[in-house]
Amino acid sequence: MKVLLRLAVCLLLGAAPLGAANADREGAMLGLNTLRAQHGLAPLSWSRKLEKAARRHAKDMERNGFFSHMGSDGSRIADRLHSVGYGFCAAAENIAKGQPSQPMVMASWRQSRGHRKNMLSSSVSEFALVREAGNLWVMVLARPGC
Repeated sequence: MKVLLRLAVCLLLGAAPLGAANADREGAMLGLNTLRAQHGLAPLSWSRKLEKAARRHAKDMERNGFFSHMGSDGSRIADRLHSVGYGFCAAAENIAKGQPSQPMVMASWRQSRGHRKNMLSSSVSEFALVREAGNLWVMVLARPGC
């Protein structure tokens, strides 16, 4: 029954099939879209391009031992999105370090004014969340096109 409920939530929110690799993704979609619904906002869908940009930044921070919105090459969120072929009219990025689980990082961001503002932006329609070694988290939220 629990598996069927999770599958129904995944299908409703547009998540990928169940599996260990998708646990953070499923939880983030549920948590973020629940938060947005509580504020009368439309749900966000998952973007593979945003995931790719977020993963590159998380790997860069892990590999080069830093924690910043600026990449080791001086890149910013706009540069990273362009590098994966994502044209956008709105974009935001949340980063975190040290939280051992997806629910904990989401709770931290909900308690932070700036991070919460990004998650509740009516200007975005897609997102991705990744975790790298050392519990480096990157969430990218954006709206394509415009």
